[in-house]
Amino acid sequence: MKTGFKGLSGSTLKLIAIITMLIDHVAAAVIVRILLSGHWTEELYEVYRIMRTIGRLAFPIFCFFLVEGFEHTRDRKKYALRLFLFALISEIPFDLAFSARVLEFEYQNVFFTLLIGLLTLLAFHAVEERKDWHPLIRTILLALVVAAGMGLALWMKTDYDAKGVMCILLLYVFRKKRSIQILAGCLFFSWWELPALASFFLLALYNGTRGLRMKYFFYLFYPVHLLILYAVCLLMGTAGIAAV
Repeated sequence: MKTGFKGLSGSTLKLIAIITMLIDHVAAAVIVRILLSGHWTEELYEVYRIMRTIGRLAFPIFCFFLVEGFEHTRDRKKYALRLFLFALISEIPFDLAFSARVLEFEYQNVFFTLLIGLLTLLAFHAVEERKDWHPLIRTILLALVVAAGMGLALWMKTDYDAKGVMCILLLYVFRKKRSIQILAGCLFFSWWELPALASFFLLALYNGTRGLRMKYFFYLFYPVHLLILYAVCLLMGTAGIAAV
């Protein structure tokens, strides 16, 4: 019987994304508070730095599957509503985990970035579909859609802000050719977040299958793990220290 590596399923890649995100958030919410509380050591800082580097793999994978979801979902409005709902649910856990406050508006969770990215894709796609419009008009409108999406992310101060929205758009524009899509993602991240390039190697191994059906696990993991990290900080007596 022949056996061999047949690529990575969607659920496998998403699990990799949430594991690397968890590693990143343990460093960003827990270890950084230890460092800031006066227990600084070079060894602990090196652990913090390595964990944050590993965490850079997560976001491009989430962006890739947002584009996949946009392409294959049966109801894009419900998809957007689901992202909006979890963005709201996650904001207090996010603020507690990183700012030590119940609610603040200086930095918003990544679900808002993904939501803005999805809304931008909806507008971008709507303009793309208007083949009867003059090419110049369509080009101007597409540029305005991109600027509006990036501007909204900047204004709301979402995680990854305008760069996150631009990543989503790039992966969407080149979605029909995986090799070009991967190259575009690598070039985009190479000028500001080199460790993220490793995620595109993993995405190149995507075999197009869904894998395990764990949709709501991926949504729920985000707010739940942030609350758990905040609880750990409470137990350690460092929860009152802002991590950002």
